[in-house]
Amino acid sequence: MKTKTTLIFIIVAIAASIVFFSFNSGDNKSLTSKSDFDRFAHVTLIDYEGEAVSLEEFRGKPLVINSWAVWCPFCRKELADFATLQQEFGDRVTVIAIDRQEPLAKAKGFTDELGITNDMLFLLDSSDSFYKSIGGFSMPETIFVNSAGEIVMHKRGPMELDEMREHANKIINKENSL
Repeated sequence: MKTKTTLIFIIVAIAASIVFFSFNSGDNKSLTSKSDFDRFAHVTLIDYEGEAVSLEEFRGKPLVINSWAVWCPFCRKELADFATLQQEFGDRVTVIAIDRQEPLAKAKGFTDELGITNDMLFLLDSSDSFYKSIGGFSMPETIFVNSAGEIVMHKRGPMELDEMREHANKIINKENSL
């Protein structure tokens, strides 16, 4: 009986390890298909001026979409890097930072404090629709989408600016090969 229990425990531990490492590897898995964009295109969010913004408006453009929150220390650290990324890549890539379920005063207060409020597009997601649509379960989460609507990279966890540049270049280089 003890051998059977030990064997079951080992099988469960191996299965849990496979699931954990498949979702938490450094670059995570690439989620490419023609309908990736459709998973979140229907999501409508609110910008800092209170206007509704549908993600559908960005169809056909290379995108970097980051899901963040003020309470997340990793998110707070990398937001300034996303602003730098937007400045460096200009209109070749659109960087969108989507705040998860926090009020305008809290999110905007933080981006104002960093001095990046006007450096890229910040949106508020009071219902957490975007995060749910990409199967989010860690923080931060960032997707890199090419103009064909393919998620070229879905990064779970924080990134440094060099890694952001690398993935942004991949979606731009993909554009040039289409």
